[in-house]
Amino acid sequence: MNRETEALNALRVIIDPDLGRDIVSLGFVKELKGLDDGRVAFTLELTTPACPIKEQFRTQCVEALRALPWVKSVDVKLSAAARPHEPATAAGDGLRDVDTILAVSSCKGGVGKSTVAVNLAYTLAGLGARVGLFDADIFGPSLPTMVSPTETEVYARGNRIQPLVYEGVKLMSFGYASPQGGPAIMRGPMVSQVLDQLLTQTDWGELDHLVIDMPPGTGDVQLTLMQRVKISAAVIVTTPQKLSFVDVVKGIQMFDKLKVPVVAVVENMSWFDCPGCGTRHRPFGSGARERLVHQFGIRTAVDLPIREEISAWSDGGRPVVLAEPDGPAAIAFRELGASVVREVSRLRHGAATPPAVTYEPGRGILVAPTDGAASVVSPALLRRACACALCVDERTGEKTLDPATVPESVVPTRIEPMGNYAVAIHWSDGHTSSIYPYDTLSALAERG
Repeated sequence: MNRETEALNALRVIIDPDLGRDIVSLGFVKELKGLDDGRVAFTLELTTPACPIKEQFRTQCVEALRALPWVKSVDVKLSAAARPHEPATAAGDGLRDVDTILAVSSCKGGVGKSTVAVNLAYTLAGLGARVGLFDADIFGPSLPTMVSPTETEVYARGNRIQPLVYEGVKLMSFGYASPQGGPAIMRGPMVSQVLDQLLTQTDWGELDHLVIDMPPGTGDVQLTLMQRVKISAAVIVTTPQKLSFVDVVKGIQMFDKLKVPVVAVVENMSWFDCPGCGTRHRPFGSGARERLVHQFGIRTAVDLPIREEISAWSDGGRPVVLAEPDGPAAIAFRELGASVVREVSRLRHGAATPPAVTYEPGRGILVAPTDGAASVVSPALLRRACACALCVDERTGEKTLDPATVPESVVPTRIEPMGNYAVAIHWSDGHTSSIYPYDTLSALAERG
């Protein structure tokens, strides 16, 4: 066995936890050299410069190669793969070098969506990514309040609007561009035109991530924006109140119709730790974070604390993740940022490709992954496992559906994907609100 083969075999034990494959077969190992004199050097080309486990990869590579008796030293250079960029819009030259577009959305105002968008953008930048932040709320732009660059003049160079820059993140908002600096008073068609111009004609340059702070709601402006721009993934922001959960479902359904995967749900203003007794309190209840995970299969759900300093720093024009990088809010945002990066990577490499779910009379519901044999689930068993609000008490989590009322003859009448993580099923007994994460289907399946 020659040394190159020996070195590559040593590196094959290192598995990307999100993609489920080793770094050699993924093509991460580049420019391997130094095999003759034992001073091994190579480039580890990851999916993104913001990879949250890049240092872990580096350490594993060094340890794996140093275990070979002929290796004297190991030098691992980290880089990110350059990808050919598809046009993000039909005529959006300003977006041509933007790799990933992330929408941060809420279906109602006042839940802290803009706070999440701003701090997510700066968290991604802190992980090493090139980041832009676009405030898409024409009627109530908040970015000028939350981020205050030293240079605030917006101007054009050639036919491109030059973004403002603060702490390495490129910024654009109607609030920066408007001479009055306030919200717009205009009709819908003009709003879409202004949004389109600011988004697609801004000179964003090369970005790993462009975070869009979406306007609240699910109306024409939101739909037009998502149809105009190729959004890679969405993050939905909510609060613990029951009404907010209803709005989250609307948001997931909106993104699902437009084939935009929801990669994370953020429950804002969720809890606080009492400085006197040290007890963690949830003044608005436990919320629906776990229910969203179990019902829709969304892998990432983060709850953010109620902290006075978050709003204080935001009102002062500096994101809390920059002002207090070791505080509890920054820690929660780092968890969110790392999860979003990993989910986007899984989507890009097909690791999040959902299985095909079909019904075969006489056999059952078939769950067929892209790279394996199909599993079979009993329709009656799956119907009885429904966790919707009609089958499970929202407050206690206890089952309210009597299994005896579900006949063995029940069959699905309609099966359709619900995002990248779950499937919606209508049943022959008239029940139409069942949503099952693919993980639940796999757990219930019998290998066919």
